[in-house]
This record gives sequence, C-alpha cells and structure tokens, in this order.
Amino acid sequence: MDCLCIENVTTTIDGKKLIQDISFTLKKGEVIALIGHNGAGKSTLMKTIMRMLEKESGSISIKQYNQDDHFLTYKKHISYLPEEPLLLTELTVMQHFQLYAMSYDMEKAVFEKRLDELINEFDLTDKLQAYPEELSKGMRQKVQTICTLLPDVPVLLIDEPFMGLDIFAVEYLLELIKKKVNEGISILLTTHQLDKVKALADRFILLEGGKIKEAGSIEEFETITRGRSYE
Repeated sequence: MDCLCIENVTTTIDGKKLIQDISFTLKKGEVIALIGHNGAGKSTLMKTIMRMLEKESGSISIKQYNQDDHFLTYKKHISYLPEEPLLLTELTVMQHFQLYAMSYDMEKAVFEKRLDELINEFDLTDKLQAYPEELSKGMRQKVQTICTLLPDVPVLLIDEPFMGLDIFAVEYLLELIKKKVNEGISILLTTHQLDKVKALADRFILLEGGKIKEAGSIEEFETITRGRSYE
C-alpha cells in the first residue's frame, strides 16, 4: 500500500530548479534513504513535502489526502525532523511539546505517557522550563526530536537525525525508528552516516543536481557506490 506519493514534483527558487521532476512512492512500513552530495536537493525535497517550500508543479499526497486540496488533514498525517531545530525563542521546552500535542490533537493521557518516556530517555527532565537559548545545540536537537516523535502519524520525514546527538541519544533514536517501522510507519530519511542508512533503509534514492540519478534496494546502493563517495 502506497503511503506517500510524489509525482513529477519540481521546486524552483529565484529562477533555479532545485528539484526537477521527482517521482516515487513510499509504502507502508518502508524506509527510503535519500542519498546525495550537499546541495543535491535532499532537504529541499523534504521541505517541499512539508510545504515549507512551494512546489512549482507536480502532486504530493499521503494516502488519499492531496497536499493542495486537503492541506490541514494532509499535515496531520506527517511529522518532520529537520536538520536544524526549528524552535521558538519565546516558548519553553515544555510549551513546545504542548504545542505539538495540540497541533496533532493528541489525547492528554497519551501525550503525557509518551512525553514522560521520551524526556527520560533523552535526559531532558530538568530542562522543561528552559528556553531554547539556554540549551546546547545537542539539547535543542533532542527537543526537536521529541516534538517530531510525539504524534502518531503514518509518515515521518527525518533529515540528518543524528547530528549533534550524544552516543546514548543516537542509540535510543535508532531503537525508536525501528519501533516505528515495525508499527507500520513509513519513513523518508537523509543522513551522511551511511552505516546507519544500511541498517535502517529498505530502498535508496540517489539525488544529483535535483534529479533522481539512481534508485533501488539498499543492497544495490552498496554495489553502485563501490569506488565512489556520496554523502
């Protein structure tokens, strides 16, 4: 069953096509890794799927919900972990969590139980009343990671999730991602840490110059990159 469907998507900024005619589907419980050098279009594609950037043409849908026609419902079916935390300076850590819970209409009991587990495992229990400027980069990344993982959504977009995290947080995040997949969640991710990609992903999409250059099973990726280096 297709969960996320990208059809002929092009995104143009200041007259430059950053991604061009991208098409692929992400199935239920599948992990696709977006691979490519810096500037290949990976983050641009993520932001286009989130509608943080407006596509010039094409269609994006999650299940039966099209991004253009049913945006509010579409948005509640997807959660995004950006490479750089998108935190609001005027909100405390706890207020960020509460904002995400309200945005996704989470039940209070579910929110509180899930949050308690996440803040304990990510070692943030004593930071709930802190503001982003009081936190280290790693702590801010943990806050954003928890926000992303709080709601139950069928699709997760994960952009460089391990940047800035300590080794314990990385291992816990890997466990969470695998658990989400086992629950049938579909994940589109990017990371420069290819050892983790190979352990998580079912398929890869190699972007170059904003276009899909190659795609296939993760085992095929190991073959085509022999002698080449991709980030």
